Amino acid sequence: MNKRIAVLALQGAFIEHEKMLQRLGADVFEIREKADWQQPKDGLVIPGGESTVMAKLLVELGLHDEIRNDIVAGLPVFGTCAGLILLSEYVRQHEDEEAEPMAGGLSTMDITTCRNAYGRQLGSFATEADVEGVGKVPMTFIRAPYIESVGPKAEALASVDGHIVAARQDNQLVTAFHPELTDDTRVHEAFLKMI
Repeated sequence: MNKRIAVLALQGAFIEHEKMLQRLGADVFEIREKADWQQPKDGLVIPGGESTVMAKLLVELGLHDEIRNDIVAGLPVFGTCAGLILLSEYVRQHEDEEAEPMAGGLSTMDITTCRNAYGRQLGSFATEADVEGVGKVPMTFIRAPYIESVGPKAEALASVDGHIVAARQDNQLVTAFHPELTDDTRVHEAFLKMI
């Protein structure tokens, strides 16, 4: 039985996730409005993009509470970049500011994240690093956040230059990098195995 994955398609790089999941044999459908969320699903992907825009749209479209409740109830979710920010319990806009819950964020994961952590120009770079349980994977960062700290409920899975760039908590997986922009399917495979 193919897994059926919802991909949040309000904004950002959702098409690349869809293609990667389809390569792995998953059935994929897009979430653009509240009615879409009523469909049966085995998991959710929240892509990269602009986290503040996505958070605003989640609230305006009436999706925020339903998605949050389902994640809290155990729906597997994979967030990349902006998706990581939306799932973080606390977000720091810049290193010198206080970390606080993000307006409209889902705040389901026991992590504190620093947005635009690598600065605007250094915002994009590629590297390779080990992801626990997956192995060494190529990592593409685009104006990426990093995870400043993980609370007792979450665990760090990967670090680059001393910053946590992947974490897991029960049914939730997040990466600061974009595995959907490489040919390596293993991070998406790890998510599908969580289901």
